[in-house]
Amino acid sequence: MSTTTDSFGCEADELLSLRLRALAHPARLAIVRALAARDRCMCGEIVRGLPLAQSTVSQHLKILKEAGIVTGTIEGPRSCYCLDRTVIAELATTLGPLLALLAGNPDGAATQAAVRLAPAGSDTISTQTIIAGQGA
Repeated sequence: MSTTTDSFGCEADELLSLRLRALAHPARLAIVRALAARDRCMCGEIVRGLPLAQSTVSQHLKILKEAGIVTGTIEGPRSCYCLDRTVIAELATTLGPLLALLAGNPDGAATQAAVRLAPAGSDTISTQTIIAGQGA
């Protein structure tokens, strides 16, 4: 039986998809913005800053942590969370060229973009690198 990775290609795209799904909720975006604005780890301030129950915030933090976007530590009764700046930088590096390509501006953010293309005569999708301004 074929898996999603077999059908669509690389593990990098699976990880990107996981991280984008983690960010695809307004509460989680608010949490990420709060962590970015503080530029340090936050503990109870996250819950106090959102109009959500503590259990709801905890569930959203769990999803962000599973995606690697947020790191967390538990010290006694307190849990503290920080953005993983390396993961955020990887997201920016991956999404910049992809979004530029999708917007019809492959010369935008970078000169190369990893895109998904179907090879000639194939129904499956493979990864190829396209240099901006050149065809497939």
